[in-house]
Amino acid sequence: MESMYEKLMELPLFQGVSRDKLSELIEKTPFHFVKYTEGQQIVAANDVCTHIRFIISGEVEVEIPSTNRRVIVSETLVGPDVIGPDYLFGRNTFYPFNAVALTDCGVLQIVKADFINILMSDKVFLFNMLNILSRNSQKSTFGIMALSSGTIAERLAFIVTSLTQRGSKDVKIIYKQKDLCSILGVQRSSLINALTKMKEDGVIDYTLSEITVLDRNDLLDILHSEE
Repeated sequence: MESMYEKLMELPLFQGVSRDKLSELIEKTPFHFVKYTEGQQIVAANDVCTHIRFIISGEVEVEIPSTNRRVIVSETLVGPDVIGPDYLFGRNTFYPFNAVALTDCGVLQIVKADFINILMSDKVFLFNMLNILSRNSQKSTFGIMALSSGTIAERLAFIVTSLTQRGSKDVKIIYKQKDLCSILGVQRSSLINALTKMKEDGVIDYTLSEITVLDRNDLLDILHSEE
């Protein structure tokens, strides 16, 4: 149980919470610890988000497909990441992605109604959740103009950082050139030139069907650059 307390206190919702407060919460609130085996689906695209889901152990692969599935952005989440917290509230509560256990993993699931009670029970929980949601919403403001007037590198950086979570790893874009060019509004030759330059700079590696992000923070640096 000691190690479980330690794991729970690493989760973003419980940052700054005392052990006594966490013990009290566990006694009053149904915490559902669900184990998933490698390859098992955790969330399917268009599922309604009815629980908040925290990764306790293992790795989860998240794939966000375009409508025709010809461009897919994927990432790997590990504990203490949260799976799609943005979709628990608001008008649209449908997950836009698939989440699959990349390894055997454990997930803490809390029903929405119980989670609301947690948020209302202490300001620390509420502030932690607001920080999670604010961080996710603010990350797109740095690159929104890149979609129409930025360089190809800035557009790619905006798409990837907007669709993936901070701290995620193994971020990739699986694509068909025609479709990615259409999304970016560029010619194939321009796309290849931009990818080649980004590879030379050590930001990505790529093939004709897959872009691998070597460091997500480097993409953020591209968006923050004044050049």
